[in-house]
Amino acid sequence: MTGETVTIVLPLPPRVLSPNHMVGSRRGRFAKAAAARKYREIAREATLATGVESGPWEHATIQATFYHATRRRRDDVNALASLKPAYDGIVDAGLIEDDDSKHLTTLPAGFGLDKTCPRVELKIGWIACRDGSTNG
Repeated sequence: MTGETVTIVLPLPPRVLSPNHMVGSRRGRFAKAAAARKYREIAREATLATGVESGPWEHATIQATFYHATRRRRDDVNALASLKPAYDGIVDAGLIEDDDSKHLTTLPAGFGLDKTCPRVELKIGWIACRDGSTNG
């Protein structure tokens, strides 16, 4: 079997993208929408910068590792949900066909400590079998 893996490094998602963040007002909804647009574009540009030209991948897996400046308990479900605009940006860049469950399998989140460079690393991969079919 052969395949391909690419790692995309992004800044940590803005706090406003967390499902736990209350928008509560019209201004808050606009702020959340603006943050989502910006984070989506950052992810699209980071994906294009990898130079991978084999997309769109029919089925891929993605694993996010979050590196924070402080050590504390993290909610992995909320962390992954805040990456939705990033997944959309990866689709926009043409690396994967879609971010639905048919085309993308999301693996559990990992967490690490990096006081100097907080970030999220998205490891995206696919496998092609010997007969030429993909793992999807």
